[in-house]
Amino acid sequence: MNTVTHTQPSFFARAEMWLDARGKGAWIAATVLGFIFFWPIGLALLAYMIWSKRMINGSCRANRTPARRAGFKSSGNTAFDSYKADMLKRLEDEQHAFESFLERLREAKDKSEFDSFMAERAEEAHPSDEGDNGETPAKA
Repeated sequence: MNTVTHTQPSFFARAEMWLDARGKGAWIAATVLGFIFFWPIGLALLAYMIWSKRMINGSCRANRTPARRAGFKSSGNTAFDSYKADMLKRLEDEQHAFESFLERLREAKDKSEFDSFMAERAEEAHPSDEGDNGETPAKA
């Protein structure tokens, strides 16, 4: 006969789960507070975070779903979620169109400035013959 005993997780396991639920900021805050109040605690937390790779690929990152990372959390109302997805798609399309417009505008401005520079340079290299006694005309 197998008996299954349900034990409550230790204080450290509960603290780890609590910090994981709150993300990287909570781990960093706990480490800083550990250094402030009693430096060996801060050092132990820092060593644990490095050893367990909490800040790189630990359970803090694993708790986030792709939809949550993208800023799209389901409201529970499918009609609203559909509307929201369509609106976000439309806004992204408008953003891309606006960015391409700005790029074309910058290119046109750059071309205009470059053409102006080249015209001034050509004018300086070949002055017109309108000056008196072979002198170059005065610049305004």
